[in-house]
Amino acid sequence: MSVEFRGRVFLAPLTKGGNLPFRRLCVAHGCDATMGEMAYARQIVRKSRSERALLRRHADETCFGVQLAAQKPDEAVAAGRIAVEYGAQWIDINCGCPIHDVVRRGMGAVLMQKPNALGRLVEAMARELPVPVTVKLRLGWSESTQNVSEVARIAEESGAAAIAVHGRTREQRYSRSADWQAVAQVASERSVPVIGNGDLLTYYETERLWQQSGVASVMLGRGALIKPWLFREIAERRSIEPTAEERLAIYVEFVRYLKEHFRDDDKGRERALRFLPWHLGFFCRYRPFPRERFEAQSIEHPLLQTRRDDDADDGELSVLERLLRDPREAVHARLAEVLWGAGDVEAAIAAALVLAAEMPPESGEAAEIATAHG
Repeated sequence: MSVEFRGRVFLAPLTKGGNLPFRRLCVAHGCDATMGEMAYARQIVRKSRSERALLRRHADETCFGVQLAAQKPDEAVAAGRIAVEYGAQWIDINCGCPIHDVVRRGMGAVLMQKPNALGRLVEAMARELPVPVTVKLRLGWSESTQNVSEVARIAEESGAAAIAVHGRTREQRYSRSADWQAVAQVASERSVPVIGNGDLLTYYETERLWQQSGVASVMLGRGALIKPWLFREIAERRSIEPTAEERLAIYVEFVRYLKEHFRDDDKGRERALRFLPWHLGFFCRYRPFPRERFEAQSIEHPLLQTRRDDDADDGELSVLERLLRDPREAVHARLAEVLWGAGDVEAAIAAALVLAAEMPPESGEAAEIATAHG
């Protein structure tokens, strides 16, 4: 099976965030290449229902990949075959996840410290699976041990069809800006497509870093979680700045996908509300960054890593806008209930305005851009 890894904007494999309903939302707003949440190969082979659920693909997803966390070639191959049966068009090996639960099992970013073991994984999977095999890397384990060039070389020589590079080390997590010069170096060294990832929030930042780095494609993580319409922005090369009412309509659309996936009943509501407030914690970080005002600033420092606390000084913000920008988890929980219970956008707006009156913003409160696994 052939997959085009050049000239695309990929949705990153996002732990928790990359659920099927959210992927559908991204597809509806311009994404044409999606990836599922990272799944443990061993649990897939052992027929874990919850892990195999991560392999599900919706018909809307015309180009879909599955990311596996694995350490043993035989398990990786077996899990890859199952993922292909579920509809995966390529299999990605996670070599960058920094979270403790993955690392302590000898997977994710640990593989950056074991490039030969990664090579054996890639070689076995590329030989045995009927679809392309890719890897997603960080720059290294720590700032003092950045070995992404070596690991990328071994991955390509072992049969990887493409390599995604997140421009940070495991140790850095999201504490520093992504190093796109390091990503560019890998792109210049490899003959397979290199996909750049890190700190992409606007179409003009994406356009500039894509061109300057020479990567074949780019991958969106936190930027897509904050503004799922970023895919359309990039495709149309323009800023899309939806009003509060228009964003609420997008969140209502997301709830429709959640209901279709989890079902519109008490059990479905319980399951969906494990995700929706979490997503609202990213949606609330949206701010407009028009090119004419912020492009120069974005060159100095990525806008995704920039804190904007100008809300308190802007007396023109509507009540609904202030509600959607509210960073409090309690507000997200209540707003999730409002969205779940609303039958349409008009009802959602009316109920949200009532909620805004019940939970006014706390004085001096400002939202910050935070992190997610990508």
